Amino acid sequence: MRLLACAAALAMGVFAVPASAQAGKVVYGYAWSDGNGHLRIVPKSATFVRKDGFLGYRLKTVTGAKEARLDYTHASYGRVTVACDLKETEGQVALDAKGLGRTACKPGDLDAALGRGPVPLRVEYQGSGAVKINEFLVTEWPGSRTTRGTIKRVNDTTVLFASGGKQVKLGYTYATSFHRTTARCRDGWLAGEPVNADEHGLGKKSCTSADLTKALRAAKHPVLVTIDYTPGVGGVNEVWEVFGDA
Repeated sequence: MRLLACAAALAMGVFAVPASAQAGKVVYGYAWSDGNGHLRIVPKSATFVRKDGFLGYRLKTVTGAKEARLDYTHASYGRVTVACDLKETEGQVALDAKGLGRTACKPGDLDAALGRGPVPLRVEYQGSGAVKINEFLVTEWPGSRTTRGTIKRVNDTTVLFASGGKQVKLGYTYATSFHRTTARCRDGWLAGEPVNADEHGLGKKSCTSADLTKALRAAKHPVLVTIDYTPGVGGVNEVWEVFGDA
């Protein structure tokens, strides 16, 4: 889900917010679902931007930032949409003076939002529990890149991607495309002849994220893929099975 305003030309930051403030009790970043009633979020540095009626944040990567996993089942949740059940802003936003979502919603509404994809959030928390959560708009959604490496299942929405000696945790949703070399979408990884591989060994058969989940559950080791992903957000857009030995 991209509840954002693409405002790359905005250059005026009113004030900068540290990635983790108030003795580690506040974090800004892109949140992902991480199990029932839990989210995971990697702290970003956040600069508040106010210009020409736009209120939002410019997020930047913080070197060495550690992911936080938080229970949000008892947290308040403020959305930027004017109603809790909307998927997008639809041209109308509900923001306070600091650019934070002010439509009062329930944790179940955050379940739905995270189910659609990453959400830019400001999270106040104590220990491992979120207390107050607010959506916000971002000035620009980070760009994606395509590269080859291996992935290994963490859970049904998360993988570890390794390439060039580096490893990163990435999330995926129902919107993630999966391209297979196999005859059927539900076949095991590299099962049978590569009947749907192109001249580069990449999968051509269009499948779903559910098929990706099933294939990764059965794989006992990291598998070779080409992926299109968004590094700044930590999300997988497309996965191509590669005919070859990982």
